[in-house]
Amino acid sequence: MTAHQRNFSTPIDPVKLDRLAEVAVKVGLQLQAGQDLLLTAPTVALPLVRRIAEHAYKAGAGIVTPILSDEAITLSRYKFGHDSSFDRAAGWLYEGMSKAFAANTARLAIVGDDPMLLSGQDPSRVARASKANSIAYKPALERIVTFDINWNIIAYPSPSWARQVFPDDEEDVAVAKLADAIFAASRVDQDDAVAAWGKHNAALRLRTEWLNAQHFGALHYTGPGTDLTIGLADGHEWEGGAATANNGITCNANIPTEEVFTTPHARRVDGHVISSKPLSYQGSLIDNIAVKFEGGRIVEARASRGEEVLNKVLDTDEGARRLGEVALVPHSSPISASGLLFFNTLFDENAACHIALGQCYSKCFVNGTKLSPEQIAAQGGNTSLIHIDWMIGSDQIDIDGIHADGRRVPVFRKGEWA
Repeated sequence: MTAHQRNFSTPIDPVKLDRLAEVAVKVGLQLQAGQDLLLTAPTVALPLVRRIAEHAYKAGAGIVTPILSDEAITLSRYKFGHDSSFDRAAGWLYEGMSKAFAANTARLAIVGDDPMLLSGQDPSRVARASKANSIAYKPALERIVTFDINWNIIAYPSPSWARQVFPDDEEDVAVAKLADAIFAASRVDQDDAVAAWGKHNAALRLRTEWLNAQHFGALHYTGPGTDLTIGLADGHEWEGGAATANNGITCNANIPTEEVFTTPHARRVDGHVISSKPLSYQGSLIDNIAVKFEGGRIVEARASRGEEVLNKVLDTDEGARRLGEVALVPHSSPISASGLLFFNTLFDENAACHIALGQCYSKCFVNGTKLSPEQIAAQGGNTSLIHIDWMIGSDQIDIDGIHADGRRVPVFRKGEWA
């Protein structure tokens, strides 16, 4: 059944929505009996939240605690809130989340808000609120970036998001199309979605094993507008698909995912690169990003659209101008093949090779769980309040792996695995 054939009184297929909830619990989290679950979601995603709660309790969950956000309430703050409030955030909430994660509570986030919700708001207020939130969230975020717990992100096709992706369609048609795209990318359009994820994780594991065996010192990217050498952190380790958290639980942090990724060396990135897809960031679309790196730091940055927002992001802190992640995704990935711009990094980053500004993942180091923050920094890991992925891959990009002795090994040719 296609989106056009479906009865639009129910534009979201309830069977596939239930499969997505099941995959989130059984594959994304591998939730354990007795384990609590902290869940965040927009109010519009309540149908998915309820199904997740059902599957979580069937899996033996202790307590499922949902925290909901609302687009109208968010906009009310920008319309009526006092100016000083934009330098504050609910630190007490994030401290509580950090305590929950310390007690082995699993974390699930459902995304689905209008990606352009804040596009009409004062960019300086958006930036201030984002920075305050990042500072407050840090205690909880550290539990995630250090992979202390099993966590997962999935998506729900909200009407406001669907209208951005399919602006020429009626709302019900747009929601149905976005739902179908989410279900296909998340592999729940297949009868046995859990088995499909097992097969996909095995394929990603083969890629990471090959890369880890190579022990490259750097990656060299070449293509139109791009000549970039990204040094890799000392003792880096490639990850992709399912991974085991420090609590011993194997989970898929992102659904969907097509990437294999690792930590670049924050002080060994040189050259220039341009973005291959727009970046949707907090209500702004940043397009045609072009940056120059020297000694790991962005020294020049331009964009044809959203340049002011880009520069505010780069000025967040010292680490915001350095890289915290490098990821490889073939141009033929299902999300790229869909031809859609989702305006959401969870999906768009899986359409192309990408890099991320800001915070690194400590799990992308050999024995990363045993390394102190000081050791991670000494090995090249970056620290920042932000972690923002943007796409640099296309069918015109070649990537070579460079060994310590200068030998080159083809990794990608014309956007595909060599």
